[in-house]
Amino acid sequence: MINKELWDKCAAFHGHECPGLSIGYRAALYAVKLLDLHFSKDEEIMCVTENDSCAVDAIQVILGCSAGKGNLLFHVVGKMAFSVYEKNSGRSVRLVLKAMPEGMSRQESFEYLHSQSDEALFDVKPAKIELPERAPMSKSFPCASCGEMTAESRL
Repeated sequence: MINKELWDKCAAFHGHECPGLSIGYRAALYAVKLLDLHFSKDEEIMCVTENDSCAVDAIQVILGCSAGKGNLLFHVVGKMAFSVYEKNSGRSVRLVLKAMPEGMSRQESFEYLHSQSDEALFDVKPAKIELPERAPMSKSFPCASCGEMTAESRL
C-alpha cells in the first residue's frame, strides 16, 4: 500500500519515519483520491490543518501546500484533522483520523496506519472553514514599539 518513492520523499523531508508522518501521508493520498488532486504549484490546493504534528510534513510534500505559499493554514485545536480544498472546482473535504486501537507499539502503529483502508482510518466530513481567496499580501511598516518592519495586518 506504500508508494516507496513518495514515502521516502516524505521521510527525507521530515527527517525520519514515524506514525505521525504516516497519518499525514495517508490523509494526503486519500485527499488526492477523493478530489482528484495533483501537486499544488501555486494556491490551487489549500489545506487547513487542525494540528502542528509530524503529519503536516507529508501534507507539504504530497499536496504542495506550505505556509510560505499561503496555501497551508494552521487552525491548531489538537485534532488530527485536515481540510483540503481544490479551489478551481470548489470541491473540498475534511479528513478526521478515527480512534486507533490503544496499546500499540510504535512499530505496530506504523504497520496499522499503512495496512488499513482509507475508510477505516478517516471519517470524511464537509470542510467547514472558509478560505481567503488568495494568500493575503500586505505592506510593511515600522512597528511603533520596536521600529522593525512589520506586516500592516499585524500592527
